[in-house]
Amino acid sequence: MKSKFKIEGLDCANCTNELERKIGKIEGIENVSINFLMQKMEIEYNEQDREEILQKVRKVIKKEEPDVSIKEI
Repeated sequence: MKSKFKIEGLDCANCTNELERKIGKIEGIENVSINFLMQKMEIEYNEQDREEILQKVRKVIKKEEPDVSIKEI
């Protein structure tokens, strides 16, 4: 399953790469892509674990970039 998100507050390309790397390590995530210029993120994951995976993604973002917010689109 794929989900797309609008990311607000991401201000550094290196931060984007680091978030991609850390989110990609979450169990159940098949692929993650963050477009820094467009401020968008797309993740592919196991549909059965959707809520758990999205909760972990939010937790990683909050830990790594506390000022960043995401909203599913």
